[in-house]
Amino acid sequence: MTTSPTLRPDCGNCFALCCTALGFSRSADFAIDKPAATPCPNMAGDFSCSIHQRLRPRGFTGCTDFDCFGAGQVVSQKIFGGTSWLEEPTARASMFAVFRVVRRLHEMLWYLQEAEERSYDPQLAHAARQLSRTILTVTDGDPAGVVDFDVESLHGEVSALLAEVSGERLGSYGAEGWQMADGGLRPGADLAGAKLTGRRLCGADLRGAVLIGADLEGSDLTDVNLLGADLRGAKLAGADLAGCLFLTQQQANSAAGNGSTRLPERIGRPSHWR
Repeated sequence: MTTSPTLRPDCGNCFALCCTALGFSRSADFAIDKPAATPCPNMAGDFSCSIHQRLRPRGFTGCTDFDCFGAGQVVSQKIFGGTSWLEEPTARASMFAVFRVVRRLHEMLWYLQEAEERSYDPQLAHAARQLSRTILTVTDGDPAGVVDFDVESLHGEVSALLAEVSGERLGSYGAEGWQMADGGLRPGADLAGAKLTGRRLCGADLRGAVLIGADLEGSDLTDVNLLGADLRGAKLAGADLAGCLFLTQQQANSAAGNGSTRLPERIGRPSHWR
C-alpha cells in the first residue's frame, strides 16, 4: 500500500498547476480575470510566481489563501513522472484535468485523516481508513483512470462519514445559548459580520456557514464543525480553534488571527497574521 502523501503544497515540485489549471474572476480576492487552463500572467518561466512576496498588496489574496492539499506535487512528479506541460504540450489538458480531480481527492483525504483520529467509534475510524485507501489507489493510477474515477459517489460516502463523526462529537454538548435572533448557529447560517466575541461555542454545527468578517475574538470553538465554512476576514484573535472540527489551511489563511489564536497542530500559522 502506498504511503499517504503529505497533504501540504510543495510548490518547488509542482508545475504551477494552481496558477494554470484553475480559473478565477476579478474580485476582492483576485485583481484580474483568468480563465481556467491558462497560465497566470504573473507566472515566471520556472513556474514560480513573479510577485510572490507582493501578492496580498497587489490584490491576490486568493492566491495566498489557496491550498492544494499537496495535489500539485503528486500530479507533477508522481502521476506525470516529472515531465511538465511545457515540456510535453500534448499532456497539458490531461494534466490540468487530473490536477482538478486529485485536488478534490486530497481534500477528502485531509478530512478523512482527521475523522479517523477524532472518531470515538472504531468502526467509523476503520471506514475512514478504507475510504482513504480508495483515494490512494486512485492516485496511484494513470491519468485516464484518475479522470474517469467517480468522484461524486466517493464524495457522498465521505460526506456521510464526516457527518457521523461530527454527530458523535457534537452530541456531547447541549444547544443552550446557541440560538440567536437570526435563527441560531446552524449549518449554512449567514453569520457574516456577526458579533460572537468571547462566546463558548463548543459543539456548534457551522458546516457551510458564512462567517465572513464575523467577530470570534476570544471565543472557544472546541468541537465546532467548520466543514466548508467561509472564514474570510473572520476575526480570530485570541480564539481557541485547537480542537475544532474539519478546519483546513485555506480557511485559516483567509481569516484574521494573531499570535494568541490557538490552532490545530496540523494547521500552520499564516505568515500574514499579526
